[in-house]
Amino acid sequence: MRYFMLCAYALAAALLWGALSPLAASPAAEFYEFETAEQERKFNQLTRELRCPKCQNQSIADSDAPLAMDMRQRVYQMIMEGQSQAEIIDFMKVRYGDFVHYRPPVNASTIVLWVGPALVIVLGVIVVLVQVRTQKDEESELSEEEAARLAEVLNSDRKE
Repeated sequence: MRYFMLCAYALAAALLWGALSPLAASPAAEFYEFETAEQERKFNQLTRELRCPKCQNQSIADSDAPLAMDMRQRVYQMIMEGQSQAEIIDFMKVRYGDFVHYRPPVNASTIVLWVGPALVIVLGVIVVLVQVRTQKDEESELSEEEAARLAEVLNSDRKE
């Protein structure tokens, strides 16, 4: 009987630990009060559109980093002050660089990001075309020496 009680306590403890551990691991929830639904929509859109400079390709909405928390707070403050979406994005770009925005502008420092993939595809197509054309130009007939060797090999296979 005592064994069953110990098993029941162990099972209850394991279930309780399993249920509460995700709550302990997650950061404190952030709650923002907005005056209008439009402000809340703008906040949600901006936090998904801005990238956390510390994290690897995470938006500030998804990141648990302290820097992302500060950025969310700043976005909230700027929205409550009535600043436009463009003003908030420009502020973040000035402060953290073009990397902070998922859609970087086309300028001298980012032109490789925009043109690079197309350039690689065009170069790949050119290489394939050159390879195909040079293969067509090469002689595909056997020389007399190669033909004699082939006949010899084929005749030796028939004899066996």
